[in-house]
Amino acid sequence: METRIALIGIIVEKEEAAGQLNNLLHEYRECIVGRMGIPYRKKGVNIISVAVDAAQDKINALSGKIGRLDGVSAKTVYSNVTGAHLPQAE
Repeated sequence: METRIALIGIIVEKEEAAGQLNNLLHEYRECIVGRMGIPYRKKGVNIISVAVDAAQDKINALSGKIGRLDGVSAKTVYSNVTGAHLPQAE
């Protein structure tokens, strides 16, 4: 199966959405490469970036579910790197 690398940028505007978001990220944990969260207290939001490596339909599903959460915005950026282009060990 061919996979893609992507970055999902998430802004949480409603704190009560955090539990649902964490549940989704836990559900998709096998495709998450890394995650960074920044609480921006001055503006009352949390900014989260999630790096993923998975099939494009799986990334789309996760991003779509996140974007449907009330008080949460998400955008996904895809790399042109796919599983077929991974460097060979020398």
